[in-house]
Amino acid sequence: MAEISSLFDLSGKAAIVTGGSRGLGAEIAEGLAEAGAAVFLLARRDRWLGPAVEAMKSRGFRCEGALCDVSEKDQVEDAVGQAIEAFGAVDILVNNAGITWGAEPEKMPLDRWRAVLDVNLTGAFLCAQTVGRAMIQRRAGNIINVASIAGLRGTGRLGNSIAGYAASKAGLLGMTRELASRWGRLGIRVNALAPGYFPTRMTETIFEQVEQAYRETAPLGRAGRPGELKGAAVFLASDASSYITGQTIIVDGGATIV
Repeated sequence: MAEISSLFDLSGKAAIVTGGSRGLGAEIAEGLAEAGAAVFLLARRDRWLGPAVEAMKSRGFRCEGALCDVSEKDQVEDAVGQAIEAFGAVDILVNNAGITWGAEPEKMPLDRWRAVLDVNLTGAFLCAQTVGRAMIQRRAGNIINVASIAGLRGTGRLGNSIAGYAASKAGLLGMTRELASRWGRLGIRVNALAPGYFPTRMTETIFEQVEQAYRETAPLGRAGRPGELKGAAVFLASDASSYITGQTIIVDGGATIV
């Protein structure tokens, strides 16, 4: 039986983190690196990717990166190829890349709806499909899809409606279960994280409103803080969760239970 310290150890593992240059993706990448993994960051903009990679390297972590729009199949395949070339294999995939668009459902532009679904859901599928092929050959792998509590409940009166985002995250939860059920016998585990509200660029316009709502209703009485997601990510990425697949860990201070 392994000791608890070794169960969370990711030394010798290599991970791809999409949308890993800032926000929750950067936090997850940091957590994986702190646990010993080599990390390959994917991002759409070099102005965020370059500094993120350098910041990781400055801490002594093994880190590389590539520009990639995850909704574009050719770019995904090229980026995954770069990661495999850099690290020899990919043991962990974190599908974190995501965008949103706020508009009331009756006013949602169709092109914005499609763009959100293309990145958040189709992009996650393309990454899982591409990395999954390599994992199947090795009969080993671990995929973590970063969903959201928006895929579990409505947003009520918090800001504009995010119908496309909510639909994409609910779809991601379904995809998590389906991939887990198909790939488990091939040595691949697939799980999801569903964060509540954390202070990120995506939530900055409504965060004060959310924080007030959480103070009034959430069991822990506040929104999330920086650093409170990476522990759950390392748990799912490591052997500490070796008998868990197809599941969703909700990290929301209890907001979805009331």
